[in-house]
Amino acid sequence: MAPQFQYPQTRTVDQVDTYHGTRIADPYRWLEDPNAADTKAWVEAQNEVTFGYLKTLPRVEPIKARLTQLWNYERYSTPFKRGGRYFFYKNDGLQNQSVLYTLPTLEAEATVLLDPNTLSEDGTIALSGIAVSEDGKYLAYGLSSSGSDWMEWKVRNIETGEDLDDLIKWVKFSGAAWTHDSQGFFYSRYDEPNEDTQFEDVNYYQKLFYHRVGTPQSEDTLIYERPDQKEWGFSGSVTDDGRYLVISVWRGTEQRNLVFYKDLEDPEAEVVELIPEFEAQYGLIDNDGTTFWFQTDLDAPRSRVIAIDITQPDKANWQEIIPESEETLESVGLLNHQFIADYLKDAYTTIKIFDLQGRFVRTVELPGIGSAGGFDGKKDDTETFYSFTSFTVPSRIYRYNMATGESELFREAQVDFDPSQYETQQVFYTSQDGTRIPMFITAKKGLARNGQNPTLLYGYGGFNISLSPSFSVSNLTWLEMGGIYAVPNLRGGGEYGEDWHQAGIKLNKQNVFDDFIAAAEWLIENNYTNAKKLAIMGGSNGGLLVGACLTQRPDLFAAALPAVGVMDMLRFNQFTIGWAWESDYGSPQNEDEFKALYAYSPLHNLKVDTAYPAVLITTADHDDRVVPAHSFKFAAALQAAHAGDSPVMIRIETKAGHGAGKPTAKIIEEVADKWAFLAEVLEMKA
Repeated sequence: MAPQFQYPQTRTVDQVDTYHGTRIADPYRWLEDPNAADTKAWVEAQNEVTFGYLKTLPRVEPIKARLTQLWNYERYSTPFKRGGRYFFYKNDGLQNQSVLYTLPTLEAEATVLLDPNTLSEDGTIALSGIAVSEDGKYLAYGLSSSGSDWMEWKVRNIETGEDLDDLIKWVKFSGAAWTHDSQGFFYSRYDEPNEDTQFEDVNYYQKLFYHRVGTPQSEDTLIYERPDQKEWGFSGSVTDDGRYLVISVWRGTEQRNLVFYKDLEDPEAEVVELIPEFEAQYGLIDNDGTTFWFQTDLDAPRSRVIAIDITQPDKANWQEIIPESEETLESVGLLNHQFIADYLKDAYTTIKIFDLQGRFVRTVELPGIGSAGGFDGKKDDTETFYSFTSFTVPSRIYRYNMATGESELFREAQVDFDPSQYETQQVFYTSQDGTRIPMFITAKKGLARNGQNPTLLYGYGGFNISLSPSFSVSNLTWLEMGGIYAVPNLRGGGEYGEDWHQAGIKLNKQNVFDDFIAAAEWLIENNYTNAKKLAIMGGSNGGLLVGACLTQRPDLFAAALPAVGVMDMLRFNQFTIGWAWESDYGSPQNEDEFKALYAYSPLHNLKVDTAYPAVLITTADHDDRVVPAHSFKFAAALQAAHAGDSPVMIRIETKAGHGAGKPTAKIIEEVADKWAFLAEVLEMKA
């Protein structure tokens, strides 16, 4: 351990667990209790060392100033239409939370409907979901505090801007779906948790309810529950014609679901199990009477569109409307009585339009290689909006005419940055087992490939999540500092469909780490950088990625930034929603999967007297998705094992969670600390 870093002494306990005959010590088990006085004292001591060090870094304030300058631009979401009104989000620049606006026509002046910044002094109350009633009279909205996944839902009169007395509590992983009479909405909730342990306790037995506006939550109608299936969750939606409640039944993060429905015109109607087996993923697109259209990966790893007539639900009667293609079908909407299909082609967006029989109509002409999103609306709508962005181009919003196929620039963000000075290229490299992996590399034009460039390699690789080009003020600052930003599309993601996802889960999880390590080696071999100039970064499942790779190849990286990572792969399923990740990770209770988990678990693969890269672990005290104990235990074990001169520290944010809803001010402070840390370690020039 380097003498200039005096880390807090972390006590150990004699905790040993036996897994399938293997005895495994867990000396830092006591750090799992965030409410214990010892844990709080440990957090304070670690933060004192970390922030004490970060304050000495000369680049913190200049980077923070530039981030603040770049962030200070107007940001708009794509508008959407509900109940005869338009809605959109806007952030003036440095507001901690974006503000929800509404207007009757696009030519009218927008009025503030909900400003979350007024709900807390420090911006730590965030708007986490909204639903507008069919008549445009009411807004149901969910709020989360300090980054927690727990939400409280309220109801606001859109015309007057005043809240009703309605209060819905203990909601998690749920939106709201209004009935078309605008009398109430469906939502899902858990039983009220223990107040002291609500941020750690496991979440089981979700239930689907109906809330009638103007009544207390205690009178809400239970629509569906399964006491025999503790892991099942229920996502309710109402079809655009208002006739059916469609219930998507999910089980953890598994990429398979069930589909049930209920006829809302019949008060006595039972819930019907349309798709009763967890065999594939089914996403409802829309319906026409009894014909329901679904996007599914059944017999189509890259996804397709099928039609099911609920009066003839047998599989033999299902019809294929849009077959699987070479590109990966990400999502499908229905506008102007046409399907609008969002595809990924080598991890960037392609939009295609088909008629209701599945015949190709046209491709939407996009401004370049990047990511497009939006295309919201209902089947009769002839106009819609979409956004387009890339690594160096902030979101541009276009108005799209579904009848003519014409795009018209609607809004364009003005950022104090010249994108023409930078370029993104896509390369392909070979992983350890010969698999071809795509990677985006963004840098200043004309950058010399002399092997000396500071490079930040970012990855995720899990849960069927695709990494397509995205705009980030943080990354702009990194590029301006002379850094290269590289994003490989690792297995475990969804870039090439369900087969790509399956190739990076459970017993195949090591493939993800091999892909990331191969990306690093490719960047070095091709003279972009070298091991002393290379940093890795990732959050959540990406934090696991960084933790596993820095333990497997400490020689390959100069610095690592694991954020809110899953670091203890033997106990991840013991907290909050961690059990749900077994679909990707496997379970330590299964012997084969235990062996795979133990082989790469970051906490369990640190080796004493090893020189590790410089590490800045980041987490937050209110993270109830990946509980901070993962990062706490990993930091303690890393500091005990580390034999090099590099700093290995943990930065623990207060009144923050897994990341969603984090105030702009806190984001800027954290990014400034990270970039200054990298600038010091990678010896970047001022």
